[in-house]
Amino acid sequence: MWKLLQDAAAVPQQLVWDNETGIGRGKLTEAASSFAGVLGTEIRLLPPKDPESKGMVERMNGFFRRGFMPGRTFSHPSDFNAQLAGWLPRANARYSRSHHGRPADLIVHDRAAMRALSPIAPETMLRKSIRLPRDYYVRVFANDYSVDPSAIGRIVDVSCDLETVRVTCDGKVLAVHDRDWARHQVLTDKRHLAKAAELRRAYRTMKRPTSPGVQVRDLSIYDEVFGLSIPDDASELAETAP
Repeated sequence: MWKLLQDAAAVPQQLVWDNETGIGRGKLTEAASSFAGVLGTEIRLLPPKDPESKGMVERMNGFFRRGFMPGRTFSHPSDFNAQLAGWLPRANARYSRSHHGRPADLIVHDRAAMRALSPIAPETMLRKSIRLPRDYYVRVFANDYSVDPSAIGRIVDVSCDLETVRVTCDGKVLAVHDRDWARHQVLTDKRHLAKAAELRRAYRTMKRPTSPGVQVRDLSIYDEVFGLSIPDDASELAETAP
């Protein structure tokens, strides 16, 4: 949302969002509320199963599917966006009978009615702190990304935006990955594999201290404590017998 608003260079009075779990279902998440507050706008959650609430958006999506996507192939979301950016100037130059003008001209009037972008950018990155497990991978949006295994067992900070997944610990960068928009992928840095192999070799060859042995307690001390000590001289035992 923030990237699209930056492209528009303006903030509308209201943002419309489907009733989905992304920013809240029935009630905005704390992050979404903070995002709207910084921009001075309102996020309106639409009722479920009500496409008429955003008919303009649905019609535009249909136009993209009919006019832009047929005959094209896309290798990555960035490839999709690059091809769309090259196609939009031609599409926005067409005359729209329903709006009585060209989108490239009408957007000028729309921007004039919007607010300027906030001088303070809202927080849009995913941030979380977790303890790095023994497999030295962190999960971000259903994908697993490798981390320097020297930090296993320590608390690491994970941040993610639209392009990059970054992992740090005490200010030291442990991993930087290009974000993968597929799901259930395992992304591994070869340097992390080499580091893990090095740590395993060091562990196998490490000299472990020998056990000093188990100390055996002298149990006769309990006999002395309870007055049950048996004299060594049998004659002494006979003299003390009743």
